[in-house]
Amino acid sequence: MQEAFIRLQENWHRAENPAGYLRAMVTNLCRTHVRRRDHERRLDPPIQLVAFQPEIDETWAAVCRLPFRQRAALALRFYEDLDEAEIARILGCRPGTVKSTIHRGLARLRREMS
Repeated sequence: MQEAFIRLQENWHRAENPAGYLRAMVTNLCRTHVRRRDHERRLDPPIQLVAFQPEIDETWAAVCRLPFRQRAALALRFYEDLDEAEIARILGCRPGTVKSTIHRGLARLRREMS
């Protein structure tokens, strides 16, 4: 939209109908944007999120199905290697809650993975 106003200002002396000129520019700029985006999508291959190891893909899918708190607690514990007290501070709960959340998350993963 801003580009259309800049172009209108540059060509103000040529515009017989500034409102129509602006409307046409906005339309053409939108079409150009869509065409460029579609062209770039065709050229760039999609990002592969597959790890090519079925075990990792299945585990990741199972982790993604966990509730947010369980996912967060497991990620903070095993990915960030934080202790229960630090996880409790980040999640805004008690250390005992963190322990039970991690336990429940691991139990659910075990059930889903077996």
